[in-house]
Amino acid sequence: MLARPHDNVLDLGPRKIARGTQRFCAATGAVKPIDEMIRFVIGADGIWITATRDALRAAIARKAFARGFKRDVRLAAELVETTERMIERAALDALAICHKAGKVATGFARVEAALARGPVVGLLNAAGAGSDGTRKLAAALHRRADGVEIIVVDTFTSAQLDLALGRPNVVHAALLAGPESKTFLARTARLARFRAGSPSEGRRDSKSADVQSRK
Repeated sequence: MLARPHDNVLDLGPRKIARGTQRFCAATGAVKPIDEMIRFVIGADGIWITATRDALRAAIARKAFARGFKRDVRLAAELVETTERMIERAALDALAICHKAGKVATGFARVEAALARGPVVGLLNAAGAGSDGTRKLAAALHRRADGVEIIVVDTFTSAQLDLALGRPNVVHAALLAGPESKTFLARTARLARFRAGSPSEGRRDSKSADVQSRK
């Protein structure tokens, strides 16, 4: 069985499913936009589950896979964790594409310069980044007229950022405007929603949010 996270904004090529399409969630019984769901497939058959940990756990507990596929389905014990890793990997892959497209500035001085005058749409701080650097960049963000529109991401560790960006010791990075950046931010927001358990909104509290909208 394969999990296929779906988000229209992630697919820049031809789409087989129209934007705004809704599907029935096999776990909750609700009808939701596919942007908030994950499709699990066996062969040509598929069922849709709301893209949160809680919904996926409920689907497993309620044997929604067996009912949906109308057959016995053997699920791996770590299905929830594996699905989360796939969503996380998709976000990091998108960040690597941003880097190849020249949409990422790394290193404190370059990030600070980008915040001063660049077309920045996102600020990345490694999880556990030092408070001094984070505080200075937050101040630079506040000085921008469009600062409230810039998304702050502190989801990923420095080691994960290193691998995605192909350089060591990445603690801060600025994400510049472009379609690649929109894809990364969409995938990161999807990961936050999966972890937070809310299908419609990520966590907004600045003390706990992995993806923060500063509006």
